[in-house]
Amino acid sequence: MPPALFISFEGIDGAGKSTHIDALAAAFRSVGRTVTLTREPGGTPLAERIRALALHQPMDALTEALLMFAARRDHIAQVIAPALARGEVLICDRFTDATFAYQGGGRGFDWDALLQLERLVQAPQAPQGQNLLQPDLTLWFDLPPAVAATRLSGARVPDKFEAQPAAFFEAVRAGYARRQAAEPARFARIDADQPRDAVWAAVHTAVQGRGWL
Repeated sequence: MPPALFISFEGIDGAGKSTHIDALAAAFRSVGRTVTLTREPGGTPLAERIRALALHQPMDALTEALLMFAARRDHIAQVIAPALARGEVLICDRFTDATFAYQGGGRGFDWDALLQLERLVQAPQAPQGQNLLQPDLTLWFDLPPAVAATRLSGARVPDKFEAQPAAFFEAVRAGYARRQAAEPARFARIDADQPRDAVWAAVHTAVQGRGWL
């Protein structure tokens, strides 16, 4: 049986992740793999309720971070760990890197405290020989915030994060860059400021380079 794979997509809203998540799932299914698609915050009934609170209710950065990790704990227990145990390809629209980027970078919350929460929530489900449950590959869709804002303009009513000013998203982008610098082997940076076909080619190359397609 092929090994289970855990792939996360990261990036600010407007970066174009959703189209390529579906395309990558189709590519894996075309070679006979079972694929589970999920998202964070969310992925379970409880985590989806937490998502609604986090995206629309005012709260401080610590409360946001605690809610994100609470949702993540349920998501790992109910969806992620079981899918990986079955040997599936699990593709997640955002995972823990987003918490570091948004709450750590954007909100300026204490990075070391986030690392402690990460260990608390993800260490118990870590595969044998690993310290933490982490994606095997994280595809970071890197896009200048000004370009993302143009893409989203008028698309929908923004949630409280999407409504933040450009400086917030520059800090989020820096948070993603910090996570990539800490774990470069796990990340593939995708230049999302390209035509869709070029972005997909970069995604496919990053996955194929691991020998997975």
